Amino acid sequence: MKKYYTLYLNIATTFLSLGILIISNSHSAIAESKRPNIVWMCGEDLGAQLSPYGEKHARYAKTPNIDHIANLSLTYNLAWSNSPVCRPARTALAMGMYAESLGGQHMRSTVSPPPGSKMYSQILSEAGYKTANHGKEDYAVRKTGTLWNSNASLADIEQPFFMKLQYGKLHEGGIRAKMKELKKSKIPRYDLPAFHPDIPEMHLAWHALYKRIEEFDGVIGKWLETMKEHSLMENTIIMIWGDHGPAIARGKRYVRDFGLRVPLIIYIPEKYRSTLAPKEYNPGTKTNRPVSFVDIGPTMLSLAGIEPPPTMQGLPFMGVYSKEPRQYIFGARGRMDERIDMIRTVRNERYQLMRNYMPHLPYGQHIQTLHENLVMNPWKAKTEAGELGLPSSSYWNPKPPVELYDMQNDPDQVKNLADDPNYSDTRKELMAVLHKQQEEIRDIGFVPESQIHSRPAKGQTPYEWAHSDVYDLKRIRTIAELAADGELEAVPTLVESMNDADPAVQYWATLGLLIRGEATIKTHRKALLTVLDIKSAPSARVVAAEALARYGDISDREAALATLLKLAKAKNSESDQHIELAALNVMDRLDAMMLPYYDQIKKLETKGYSKRVLESKLLPDLKKLKEK
Repeated sequence: MKKYYTLYLNIATTFLSLGILIISNSHSAIAESKRPNIVWMCGEDLGAQLSPYGEKHARYAKTPNIDHIANLSLTYNLAWSNSPVCRPARTALAMGMYAESLGGQHMRSTVSPPPGSKMYSQILSEAGYKTANHGKEDYAVRKTGTLWNSNASLADIEQPFFMKLQYGKLHEGGIRAKMKELKKSKIPRYDLPAFHPDIPEMHLAWHALYKRIEEFDGVIGKWLETMKEHSLMENTIIMIWGDHGPAIARGKRYVRDFGLRVPLIIYIPEKYRSTLAPKEYNPGTKTNRPVSFVDIGPTMLSLAGIEPPPTMQGLPFMGVYSKEPRQYIFGARGRMDERIDMIRTVRNERYQLMRNYMPHLPYGQHIQTLHENLVMNPWKAKTEAGELGLPSSSYWNPKPPVELYDMQNDPDQVKNLADDPNYSDTRKELMAVLHKQQEEIRDIGFVPESQIHSRPAKGQTPYEWAHSDVYDLKRIRTIAELAADGELEAVPTLVESMNDADPAVQYWATLGLLIRGEATIKTHRKALLTVLDIKSAPSARVVAAEALARYGDISDREAALATLLKLAKAKNSESDQHIELAALNVMDRLDAMMLPYYDQIKKLETKGYSKRVLESKLLPDLKKLKEK
């Protein structure tokens, strides 16, 4: 008996050693020869407007190739991008971390990643995968290490491989071009969402979107043919997805469901389904399991048999390391191009809650790239002329502090239930969930963008700073929410907090007075003048300047406008590029008040988004006023 026990022990030890060798050499719980290939087929600026997401879409766009794959796949009905614009969205996807935990939630911002963190593609490369990217990257974190180790195509890449294929003509530039191309043709009438105006240009926008979707389907067909020719279908996982909502107003850049929900269709070959597919996988079926971009990177690693590192905040929903389904998914809006805003949102299967931290700003701030779309000018003009009413006209109005929508009964999100007592428990539940998530990831968005870059110590990343005791998230958030709520009872607390030692608290407290408007500002003009002084945080000084310019006396206004002109110079020792942009945003909103300073404004030296505000909006508007 002892002889057989010793033999058994030796065999077991050999297999255990072999298992460890496989894992240590390939970093995978799946033997290299048995690991699946993975192919992504991505449409830029593509929301859930494909035929698997509704009969309406099937009527408007014929997509036989997507339909074919969907009939073999699992379709996720409730997949969200964590941001409604490409850079922060792709950052969450690549890092498996929320962009707002990294300090990368603002469009085109760039930060250093946390020490030791890696993107999913780098981890796959290190694990023996050939990784190829045939499309843009666009990440808000600086790259460290090798993300892609192959330039090969589907026809000649070594296996196992991960490949990202991308179709770019669905991007908003491609939609604008298609609208111009189709402008003189006969445009069908579409069943528009309730939040869109029933004007010819909007039907044209939807027509262009569906035509681009049909083109995308044709490209997918060619990719699938190549895979079949090279016998890749039986050992390759396919994922069809878009990076955020469509390039139509209230889609891209906006954190309603229309801006965050994306298609996610995943095909797993039959040979892998018993080990890698979730229990709900059946060819041609759909699931209401909520997933989001922060989960994608960990899921790709899990499908390759690699355990996601602890730095990743997402939950794998397929593969060896699949986790239990999450109940809630989250989204965030920071600065979108040249326009500053802050919104956080959470959704479960039934309800979406939105927390607007800058409710005084309208949804429809002038973003130049968006406003190049043929829809925007007639939509605004007809609204101002009284030709369009609610719900489409609400786009041009300030926002409520909190929004709550029943997605089952109101999928277009036009009936805000936030103040309905019948839904108070739902509001409390979702707000508590949102607060918990903000605390877990250490959401750094409660610090103005300038401070994200200036407050960390030399060599310290924003992520590390936000995880230190210096960042008093709960206290700053408390003032931010008091500011946004607009209640007059909070004014004494806000006035006192304007002199707080924390510059983020100063900022939100000052913003709270601006949000409350004329009476509050006039009552507390001396406190605002104190903030206007050079000793206060520059971000708070910009806000105080707007408040005093609007509702102070003549001397207050002169001091405020002089401060804005000074802070609108990034090379000034009191400013930087983020403060400059904030100051120019305020100057643009003040409009005619800036006319006496036209010549000085013309001489401002700007670049990037500051230049866009100056040259595409502020100076042209002032020039028109000057010529009247």
